[in-house]
Amino acid sequence: MLYTAYEAQKNLLAGASALANISAQWLQNPVNPFGYSTMGPLVASGLDVFAHAAAPRGKPAFGLTETVVDGKTVAITEEIVLRKPFGQLKHFRKEGVTGQPRLLIVAPMSGHYATLLRGTVERLLHTQDVYITDWHDARDVSLNDGNFDLDDYIDYVIDFVREIGPGAHLLAVCQPTVPAFAATALMNATNDPCAPATMTMMGGPIDTRESPTAVNQLATERPLSWFEHNVVATVPQNYAGAGRRVYPGFMQLAGFMTMNLGNHLMSHWEMFKHLVAGDDESADATKAFYDEYRAVCDMDAAFYLQTVDVVFQNHKLPKGELMHRETLVDARAITRTALLAIEGENDDISGLGQTKAALNISTNLPAELKKYMIAEHVGHYGIFNGRRWREEIAPVVEEWIASHTAKTATAAPVCAAPVAAATVTSTSASAKPMAKTATPAKRAAKPKA
Repeated sequence: MLYTAYEAQKNLLAGASALANISAQWLQNPVNPFGYSTMGPLVASGLDVFAHAAAPRGKPAFGLTETVVDGKTVAITEEIVLRKPFGQLKHFRKEGVTGQPRLLIVAPMSGHYATLLRGTVERLLHTQDVYITDWHDARDVSLNDGNFDLDDYIDYVIDFVREIGPGAHLLAVCQPTVPAFAATALMNATNDPCAPATMTMMGGPIDTRESPTAVNQLATERPLSWFEHNVVATVPQNYAGAGRRVYPGFMQLAGFMTMNLGNHLMSHWEMFKHLVAGDDESADATKAFYDEYRAVCDMDAAFYLQTVDVVFQNHKLPKGELMHRETLVDARAITRTALLAIEGENDDISGLGQTKAALNISTNLPAELKKYMIAEHVGHYGIFNGRRWREEIAPVVEEWIASHTAKTATAAPVCAAPVAAATVTSTSASAKPMAKTATPAKRAAKPKA
């Protein structure tokens, strides 16, 4: 019922958006005398803002056609190298460029498409051979393909890393830090030759008991049954995934919009003022952001509910209780994948210390293979997008990858099967000292209480 009601509302708003857009264009037409009146630009701008806010949105395109490598402009071709029911491995192949570190970016499955990380990809294309997890909208996945849960997510990450080959690097942003960390631990435990050389975790909920945010508190204030009965819906018949139980993207978007409603209202008010003043460039920048932000997709209910249970309510990974099917995910098994944890000082989604916890629980990893960075004056979105990401955070990621690329073996086309599981030696629960962040613009520091 909930999903059906939303579809009806979306269709009504789509019609209203189209009508408002036509009206705005008519008012802005130079042959229309009303457009030269005092009220004309105000009404046209208001209709334009409404038309943009109410318009339906589909999956955005990355739209990255070229980049600069060593001062030369090279063409980019997007190619799918591995297809699976709930996601595919996308490669940004650069014409004539070889030898760059191979990097898998694990995009969040949290209501937005992988294109939310377009800025992340665009910046790293200069120095990295970039792959990304391109997740599908669960409403478009047939019930014949089964469900998708946290165990499947971990399996997908392992399969994608193996497809890329030995010596690859991982970068996980926000929610996927947990399954990516689990995949790394499992691959280290079995001496998998494709275990990533490095893993960078950015603003992720490894241990949400540290500096809990409003998002964390919401997940713990109610029992799991409440989420199942109140935020899970059934996909309507007009989609390929009809009958699938999902956490709808529109509900995820509504939650995030509500958290910062004042900021979003001010953004649209500023957009309106820019349009009235004829500053289309500034207005278009705001529109571009919301075109991406409002493009949402559904996630399978099994994955959503298991994540709420395992990550946010019971903290099984940092407590050493996370199971991947029948296997314990033991952080102490990570002995050769270098870990970099990055947190935003003003992150209101993943609080300070939540990502750093990955370093603390990896007690058998040598200190020189650990690094921690606080991005000062940066919020959650700014960790992976925007000027500070491009100029201050990305160089640290690139340096970390480069410093551990020369030590890895030459990549093979396909990974061999992992050998028998390695024995994990237990150590003290306290973490070993971490390497300091080697950048003058940042500081290595302990998270605030």
